[in-house]
Amino acid sequence: MKSDSHEVAIIPAQQIKGRTIRLRNVAPSDAEFIVNIRTNDKKGRFISATSGDVSKQRKWLEDYLISQGQAYFLITDFDDTQLGTVRMYDQQGDSFCWGSWVVAEAAPSHCAIESALLLYTFALDLGFERAHFDVRKGNLSVIKFHERFGAERTGETEEDFLYSISKEKILSTLAKYRKYLPEKVEIIY
Repeated sequence: MKSDSHEVAIIPAQQIKGRTIRLRNVAPSDAEFIVNIRTNDKKGRFISATSGDVSKQRKWLEDYLISQGQAYFLITDFDDTQLGTVRMYDQQGDSFCWGSWVVAEAAPSHCAIESALLLYTFALDLGFERAHFDVRKGNLSVIKFHERFGAERTGETEEDFLYSISKEKILSTLAKYRKYLPEKVEIIY
């Protein structure tokens, strides 16, 4: 475990290795892929708007790499084929928010579930006790996904449903879907 319960903080890992995919810390060289996936009409419609300017994305990634309080990962296979993105941010005590979760259409079908399980495994390793996040109201498949994982709706805004998931539900989900993970998830800081 990276930290104790008194000093919980979001810090990036260099890599989180799962059964068939890995989450690796983003790099400025990922800018074009990130812009393409985030501005894709189908994939980008339920996330925050992103500029199509690759140089702006590259600058954002450079700034991210020297920032604190968030971890932004590229989802890849073991050959570094780019499959998607996921990010941890907005720490509130022992709770973290996750989002920027976009999986490419060409990604294997298990990529979404494995990437979510890897992120939760990482969060528990950091010492987090819960997660909070929002999902656009029209994003029915992601709403169902989170609710199947045990997330509870805690409120709503005009655009989003707000969710929370406890450590107990995360642990239950990790056990329920353990076939998607290796015996031991490798986290390299």
